[in-house]
Amino acid sequence: MGHDAHDQMEALGKFALRQVRRHQTIGLGTGRAASAFINALGQSLLAVRGVPTSRASEELARALGIQLVSLADAPKIDLDFDGADEVDPRLNLIKGYGGALVREKIVAASSRKVIILVGEEKLVRKLGARGRLPIEVLPFAVPLATRKVAALGLKPALRRIDGADFVTDNGNLIFDCAVKEIHNPARLDRDLRSIPGVLGTGIFAAMAQVVMVAMKSGEIKTLRPR
Repeated sequence: MGHDAHDQMEALGKFALRQVRRHQTIGLGTGRAASAFINALGQSLLAVRGVPTSRASEELARALGIQLVSLADAPKIDLDFDGADEVDPRLNLIKGYGGALVREKIVAASSRKVIILVGEEKLVRKLGARGRLPIEVLPFAVPLATRKVAALGLKPALRRIDGADFVTDNGNLIFDCAVKEIHNPARLDRDLRSIPGVLGTGIFAAMAQVVMVAMKSGEIKTLRPR
């Protein structure tokens, strides 16, 4: 990440902070943009409660002195701030390149409003443009899920890092599925989730209310669903 990109994310995190009010419960996403927001939130010293979507976000928030709560303690979340790997014109998303997709989706679904923070390069005409869709799979289900995902026309590959299987915070595995343009994201999400052992997909269809985009020009654009 170059200096400019770092500055853009920092500016985006600070811009997003304007949405936050004291004593709210805030979903804390995972990844570069979400971390920039968590940093801004920590520096603001606003009295809020955070629900982290990953161990990484939890550690960052704790280090910044943000009060953390679990979903059991905060069943209703006011605002969820997270990043995305792709955003289409209807604000459907692909998430999960960082591997936290299932917890991110649970926190998003628990939130009154989902605000997505991205750089301009994440905007796509159709989901699937970057060629990769992550799904989380129970280890026991890998042989079955491999066959069934392939039968849907996707090419599943187990995510490996440094020669070892990547394991999620939930103790599961990730398939990075090679995809072409996805014409019906909600249907593909349903079809994949109907496979026993598939715990969640990186398709977030119609979940984002607002997407804030750090443009290369330095301005920040706010998009709402068309």
